[in-house]
Amino acid sequence: MAPMKDLDGVWGKPTSTLDWCEVNYVVTPYIAEFWNTVSSLVLVFIPVLDLVYTKLTAPKWVHMEWRNYMACLAFISVGLGSLLFHMSLLYESQLLDELPMIWGTCVLVYLFFENNSKPSSQSYALVLFLILYSSAVTAIYILVINPIFHQIAFMFLVTAAFGRGAYCFFYLKMDCSPVLFFLSVLLFFCGGVLWLLDNGLCTHLRHIRSVVPAPLGAGLQLHAWWHVLAGLGAHCQFMFSYQSRLRYLKHHTTEWVGWFPLVTIGGKENGHIN
Repeated sequence: MAPMKDLDGVWGKPTSTLDWCEVNYVVTPYIAEFWNTVSSLVLVFIPVLDLVYTKLTAPKWVHMEWRNYMACLAFISVGLGSLLFHMSLLYESQLLDELPMIWGTCVLVYLFFENNSKPSSQSYALVLFLILYSSAVTAIYILVINPIFHQIAFMFLVTAAFGRGAYCFFYLKMDCSPVLFFLSVLLFFCGGVLWLLDNGLCTHLRHIRSVVPAPLGAGLQLHAWWHVLAGLGAHCQFMFSYQSRLRYLKHHTTEWVGWFPLVTIGGKENGHIN
């Protein structure tokens, strides 16, 4: 049996510079890449849960810093952009997916580089650099329209965040959970491997999906699994940064490392840093 070919849907012919391995408009004419779109909901729901969780579980005597809320909102924008992109495969929606990835990851970089700063202090130099970096990447990407450029710019930020996390843990000896850090690295690494396999073995994957039962074929949508693993990896990164920041500020925290790791602030104050 020959692999299924892309079909036409309500969004018309794809205008995006990328068209992933999932066959278009197979499940419904309203969604170009069904499983990639559904899995993008994970990228929305996880930061929404993080936002609600950190707000509801923080004791009244703990001042929640704006940076945590900004990170959650940035991740939500990435998820919504991904959903729109995979649903339509239009160039405009592709930009709504890829550009928030740059700006949102800059917020994560800020969290890691400022997790040992004094309360209410701001590194305006770092903020300026990240804004200039994101603006430059945005302008160049719109002019050049080269997905590889975007991928390199994104990986630079991810590497900076992971590198700073490792520096805080191994060199600064900050009091934080090694499990959260290494779990985030593992999740991103596994997701990246699946992303590469989905691109490199697309012809073979499409053939296999065409001959196996539909549920098994859905499980072989590797780009969709990249969404899930990247969402969980970003969640672990956020929780690692959240915990290290709270402990630097002398708040007692505990972590629960299960299928969805969480950090909880203790019921009593453990001192503070002015």
